[in-house]
Amino acid sequence: MIKSIKLVNFKNFVDETLRVGSFTVIVGTNASGKSNVRDAFRFLHGIGRGYTLAEIFGGKYGPGGQLEWSGIRGAPYAIVRFGQPAFSIQLDLEYEGNQVTYFIKIEFPANSEPYVSQETLTKESKSIYKARANPGFGLQLYSGTNDRESGILDWSKPALTQIVLGSVDQESGRSSWSTPTLTRIAGDYIELYKEVIFTGIPLYLYGFRFIEPEPASMRVPSVPGTTILGETGHNLSTVLEAVCADANRKRILTEWVHELTPMDVTDFEFPRDPSGLVHLLLHESNGNKVSAYSASDGTLRFLALLGALLTKDQAGLYFLEEIDNGIHPSRLSLLVELIEKQTSKGGIQVVTTTHSPDFLGLVNDSTFENTSVIFRDESAASGVIRPVSKLPKARNLRQTQGLGRLLASGWMEDALAFSEFDTKGEKEEENDE
Repeated sequence: MIKSIKLVNFKNFVDETLRVGSFTVIVGTNASGKSNVRDAFRFLHGIGRGYTLAEIFGGKYGPGGQLEWSGIRGAPYAIVRFGQPAFSIQLDLEYEGNQVTYFIKIEFPANSEPYVSQETLTKESKSIYKARANPGFGLQLYSGTNDRESGILDWSKPALTQIVLGSVDQESGRSSWSTPTLTRIAGDYIELYKEVIFTGIPLYLYGFRFIEPEPASMRVPSVPGTTILGETGHNLSTVLEAVCADANRKRILTEWVHELTPMDVTDFEFPRDPSGLVHLLLHESNGNKVSAYSASDGTLRFLALLGALLTKDQAGLYFLEEIDNGIHPSRLSLLVELIEKQTSKGGIQVVTTTHSPDFLGLVNDSTFENTSVIFRDESAASGVIRPVSKLPKARNLRQTQGLGRLLASGWMEDALAFSEFDTKGEKEEENDE
């Protein structure tokens, strides 16, 4: 489970940490930096997918020229905070009872391509590997607590990716990497590979999903066997078909659709058209059949979220932007209940942004503790991330006025401005007693 992500000179953040729980909610005004947090998670996801820095920043294209990955928003020199030579990201997580920390720093030299200058992976304070830029050679790798020199890597690609995706010929002991490589014998490489895998970091980074459902995408029929929901909701019909193949998951899906929408859904059907594509039909108790083409946008959004949360191919972390978009206020309580219930079981985490006071006013105590506000300090043109629960008197005000009202009135930003950016530099002490 991811515990926190620390951003230093990444986009508009000088040095900020987001606390991450089972269900994490991020609020803030437009242009405060909420989407920049998403970009930080996408950067880590790009590492998990094995991409070079150029591909993470600029996009990854397949052999046929098709776009496999859209790059991080903004040109490379807009990803590092203005005027700074480098940014770093640190991810802290708990995996099988162990505390794991992954750190990476990217340098942006003038008139040259970005490169990895530092990278570390630790488990319970034990060093798994360290990597440091060695000008003229590449990325020098050191493994273990005694910092064994384990070879030179390509500094245009994170060491984590190269360790996980590299391979060694078992007979010769030579590596078969496509870039400059580990120079130690096969046994040492395999041991390092195992140590990295056992931290859980590669699994977590690869398993991030970013969902921004678009009704037009969700109405498109799917190719059989595509059971992972696309970022905009592609493959909805086959994802739900896979969910319905399990009787218990189908029952849960049907119950939640019945609760979340005004439709009295009793069953699902997935007919094939002459081309073999899979369509979606919703059966109602009155015998009516509603296709994805006719279903409301809100219903399709609910179905996309249900498909993502109920599929067997669950991600470790889902990042959802503006989760309340297209959802009727009367259904928000059920949406909050659904996510809190699913994430409380463990195994998945959900991070979402929202502008909805109604949504925020419905979260339980656990989600409240993992709700953060992002405030843009205009004087420094930087973003500040703070847990809402740590704002002055926040807990008391939540009980007396409601969290939604605090958001709608702009109190959160005012509290931050007063307590951290007042002209005297004084901070108001929190007093919840």
